[in-house]
Amino acid sequence: MNTFLVIVNIFIFLAIIIGLYRMQQKHVSFSKRVFAGLGLGILFGLIMNLLYGLASDVTATTIEWFSIVGSGYVKLLQMIVMPLVFISIVGAFSKVKLSNNLGKISFFGIGILLLTTGISAAIGIGAALGFGLEGIQLQAGEAEETRNAELTERVATVEDLTIPEQVLSFIPANPFADLTGSRPTSTIAVVIFASFIGLAYLGVSRKQPEQAELFAKIVDAFYAIIMRIVTLILRLTPYGVLALMIKVAATSDYESILNLGKFVIASYAALIVMFLIHLLMISLAKLNPVTYVKKGLPTLTFAFTSRSSAGTLPLNIKTQTDGYGVSEGVANFVGPFGLSIGQNGCAGIYPAMLAVMAAPTAGINPLEPGFILTLIIVIIISSFGVAGVGGGATFASLIVLSVLNLPLVIVGLLISVEPLIDMGRTALNVSGSMLSGILTSKITGDLDEEVYNNKKGLDELVEV
Repeated sequence: MNTFLVIVNIFIFLAIIIGLYRMQQKHVSFSKRVFAGLGLGILFGLIMNLLYGLASDVTATTIEWFSIVGSGYVKLLQMIVMPLVFISIVGAFSKVKLSNNLGKISFFGIGILLLTTGISAAIGIGAALGFGLEGIQLQAGEAEETRNAELTERVATVEDLTIPEQVLSFIPANPFADLTGSRPTSTIAVVIFASFIGLAYLGVSRKQPEQAELFAKIVDAFYAIIMRIVTLILRLTPYGVLALMIKVAATSDYESILNLGKFVIASYAALIVMFLIHLLMISLAKLNPVTYVKKGLPTLTFAFTSRSSAGTLPLNIKTQTDGYGVSEGVANFVGPFGLSIGQNGCAGIYPAMLAVMAAPTAGINPLEPGFILTLIIVIIISSFGVAGVGGGATFASLIVLSVLNLPLVIVGLLISVEPLIDMGRTALNVSGSMLSGILTSKITGDLDEEVYNNKKGLDELVEV
């Protein structure tokens, strides 16, 4: 009987995929197909949850099959992330405008990422205090106890980590190992390695222009090939979003979510407020925030469903250049940095909320100005090197709590709602990265506002 039900579910899933493909053949826009996949995924997942239950073998087996599409799509994007990060940074240095504005782009690009992280930390603090959240209110069930046991080993690697040791962890002792993503700080290590190659290229271009020209052509050729792979993978986005949302809706523990509803509401309130600040900053740059939302929705939707800032990087860069008119040099420079520096959701809001909740249990008044200021500074500094994959928020929280000598057990007490909140955090991370690219390009005079204001954008690119 269980096998029959699994087969029925698979046939329904395949029928929806065929429907999405026919929408593509009828030239329905990319954005609409992504949202169709999102909506149908939520509906199908909720029905599975109601019919079979969370712990059902039918649900588990069905999701395992669906993961071929969902997890397979994410893996394809992750496959191209490290090569894209590396070639994007190296290629960015070969752009003449970037070479002339390298100092400005570095300063404003990274500066905006850190500024928005500081603001998001303040908002997270305000949300935790405004909603009256306290760690002492949380109780550990079986899942939470298991999670805390899993965190014990990770805590050992973070608890005694000083700021100088954090800085040292960014430096790539073996860049080839970091290209495999072997460490939590591998992404920023690859960025640093690629930056050294880019700086070396600038030096060679002044003394040996012929060799530099040949190198630039090789880099451009590799970049063109990799971006073509990105475009091919992006065509699968509606199907990937469908499968990912089915998994989320079918396997969520709604009873636990209701029990921790206050924390979930406070988290999303903070995430929404920070996103509105992103739109305000777009408006202050004399750009249309509605256009920002419309062109960014497919990217933000995928970030929401995949819970992977790194996996969203290819779509992030494409949206910046072809949707918003950000110069290739700036997008290729700021986008990869946004994976490991200044993640507004994972490294800003979430650690701030947990620190405020944990403070009373350590005898600290979270309302003290000294504590709040210290917390924001620690969050900004510790936001360097946070991996842009699932678990980055946990790593960031462990660092912040350990530096402030706060109990780490609170991290494991929220395991049941972690996936739900992580979806919103990841979308905000990506929004912060795209915002930094737009504002940096605007400041340096590289933003093509005609492209930004053009109604056409990513949809046409993917169709081509």
